[in-house]
Amino acid sequence: MKRNLFIISMLFLMNGSVFSQLKLYGENFRPQFHYTPERNWMNDPNGLVYYKGQYHLFYQYNPYANVWGHMSWGHAVSKDLIHWRPLPVALEEEKGMMIFSGSAVADINNTSGFGSKVNPPLVAIYTGSTDTLQTQNLAYSTDNGVQWKKYNTNPVLNENKKDFRDPNVFWYAPEKKWVMSLSYPITRQIAFYGSENLRDWKQLSVFGPAGDTSGVWECPDLMKVPVMGQPGTYKWVLLTSQNAGMQYFVGDFDGKNFTNENPKGKILKPDFGTDYYAAIAYHFNPLGRPVSIGWANNWNYANEIPTYPWKGAAALPRTLQLKKINDTWQLIQTPVVALQSLRKQPVAYTNKKITKTTELLGFKGNVWEGEFVMQPAATGETGIQLAVGNGLGMTLSYNAATKQVNVDRSNTPDYFSAAFAARALSTAPVRLINNELKWRVFFDKSIVEVFVNNGEQVFTVQVFPGEENNGLTIFSTGDGAVFKRITIWPMKSIW
Repeated sequence: MKRNLFIISMLFLMNGSVFSQLKLYGENFRPQFHYTPERNWMNDPNGLVYYKGQYHLFYQYNPYANVWGHMSWGHAVSKDLIHWRPLPVALEEEKGMMIFSGSAVADINNTSGFGSKVNPPLVAIYTGSTDTLQTQNLAYSTDNGVQWKKYNTNPVLNENKKDFRDPNVFWYAPEKKWVMSLSYPITRQIAFYGSENLRDWKQLSVFGPAGDTSGVWECPDLMKVPVMGQPGTYKWVLLTSQNAGMQYFVGDFDGKNFTNENPKGKILKPDFGTDYYAAIAYHFNPLGRPVSIGWANNWNYANEIPTYPWKGAAALPRTLQLKKINDTWQLIQTPVVALQSLRKQPVAYTNKKITKTTELLGFKGNVWEGEFVMQPAATGETGIQLAVGNGLGMTLSYNAATKQVNVDRSNTPDYFSAAFAARALSTAPVRLINNELKWRVFFDKSIVEVFVNNGEQVFTVQVFPGEENNGLTIFSTGDGAVFKRITIWPMKSIW
């Protein structure tokens, strides 16, 4: 009898273990097609590099808890930018020095000497941070990023500053050198440095302050971005992050100086939502254009969002191009095509006329992609509500008077944070094209990403509805609105 009880007890424990594994990635609010770590905190994407058929995603990670602290580099790899395989922590906090943000490069000519020409290294360039000092450091891997060794004569760049961080490095082919962009956060400036070997750096120039100077500047990324419809034509784009938002500058780079083409005070945003930060890009990849990934969260309430056992997510990967609209270069961002592989059988509607009313569609779900092509009413607001139920819902609308798209989560749960509740509305000016507006919407449990007019404007917003709040409505407060085409695809989980 004792033997039988022992066997039953062991089976119970085994089943409990299996059950707990099955529950992981099935938790309430857990995104199903956005990358999240199994457990614990993540923030900024780091070290985005494509090498030997794999996209490497490093990110700020706390190995011990799902709040910020003990910054290290988490690591995952993917062949398609959608399905990710977690790997062990790449760079760990050590001797009181946290591993802050940075970049990684494939040193294919072994300029660093950390590998060989037969087996070139991956090299990570990161900020080592203590309470009083930030320095730039190196680590390298000769086994395709699985194991990492810190350079034994770190740091490679030290200006004895408390705030001096987030190195982003790329190969500048015309002069056969590495170029680093690096943030002076407090003075709202980006410094550029050059090196032939990744170990010895010399300052080239300093850009800024310009644009949005309301918050400290972080996480720069300077890259060549192709111009739409003009093969072989490029402009240089500089991304920066400040407090809880982002901006970009468009211009030229001559190997030493970045020149901004816009007036000094002009502010250009890559994302108008509340929850997009620290995006950097894969500069070189098989898609032939930069692909950016941001952090889908907001520093004002990031530690408080009601998720467990993880906290923080990567936004969807976006391909980047430029297009001149109203005499201004505009960043055009589109979700990577590989996302379409997750689509299930679509639900479609055509030519639905809405006149001062709201219509509940016959679709329910909280993990889906949708395309909405509409002719909005000439007055009032026209749009959709998602996460509908129990009198709640999140609203995406076009306002005919202001000619803006509004993303409003004020009628969704905000019990966990006053700072979250205070940031309920996101807006951006948009244009109608042939009197139409096109939205591509991704709803993934607790993350909503909206791409307007094929990526001319983008919103990333967190929302935390109940599981039962999964309805979808279309509405108009004016006359004559027509939803010409609605297509909704339930999405497969990447887990």
